[in-house]
Amino acid sequence: MSKPSQSGLSNFNSQSFNLCCTSEDLIPNPVHPCPSQGEPQHLQLCHFQFCLLSFCLQTVQHSCSHLLYQLQDLRKQLVQEQCREHKKANLKGNTLEDLSQSKLKNFIVDDKHGIIYCYIPKVACTNWKRVLYALNQGEPYPDLVSIKSSTVHKQFKFTLLNDYSRTEIKAKLRHYTKFLFVRDPFVRLVSAYRDKLGIRPSFYNFIQYLLDPQTERSAPFEPHWRQMHRLCHPCLIEYDFIGHQETLQDDAPQLLKMLKLEDSITFPSAYENVTDQDFLLNWFRAAPLEDRRKLYELYEEDFRLFGYRSPLFTPYLKVDQT
Repeated sequence: MSKPSQSGLSNFNSQSFNLCCTSEDLIPNPVHPCPSQGEPQHLQLCHFQFCLLSFCLQTVQHSCSHLLYQLQDLRKQLVQEQCREHKKANLKGNTLEDLSQSKLKNFIVDDKHGIIYCYIPKVACTNWKRVLYALNQGEPYPDLVSIKSSTVHKQFKFTLLNDYSRTEIKAKLRHYTKFLFVRDPFVRLVSAYRDKLGIRPSFYNFIQYLLDPQTERSAPFEPHWRQMHRLCHPCLIEYDFIGHQETLQDDAPQLLKMLKLEDSITFPSAYENVTDQDFLLNWFRAAPLEDRRKLYELYEEDFRLFGYRSPLFTPYLKVDQT
């Protein structure tokens, strides 16, 4: 199938959008209501993604593929428009030359296949590292599930972008296929807390730690809770594919097809993500409303760049539950 032309945020497939947003057969109890005409573009994209998922479950695969291509165009255009709107990048500088080599250490390079992957902790990075690791082993590629997670989290197993000279970096960013996967910022934050800290300190104390201006005086946030745009610099690097954890089972095959690896690599099945409002409310209940709002401001650029619904529209920020 040939890739459909880019339609843009303002004129995406409105027929499909209206169908899935208004049919209770497709979305029995929608998490998010349909957007009003005046909603910001990043919220329109958010709604479209949820509608797309339900629509794809009820349609044949070739129709779904068309919408997935269109959704990918929307994600990339949203990043471009948000970057233009703010007229700033994620660091003090606003060009690629302003990035130090240390800011490029999350970029894995596969020279043989012409791939650059910016990995973000807690966003399916273990499995995508397995993909890159398998590609380095040569054909026939090993079963990804057989590759231990401890193996792929050793940086010396990969070639990183900051291993190259500036001239080489520019050339590879210009010619290689670049991709990343993102996730709802607050869901990722909860996942990072549970994985790295357990139950001590409390989640509320963890929020206080993030909000404390002194926290980053000596060093940036630990990568597991560092903002996604600070790890992958989407305003400075133009990505060819932007995947979402929430649509991983659709995005992974689409990306493998783009990389011409669909017949060689089978992406592992993912666990279902728990991202409803009750899940987040349970975690944020102990935090005062003002702290929740400050935390949103801390991660706001991730919400806006990647089309995630602002928590200001949801109970765990809109209403003080304490």
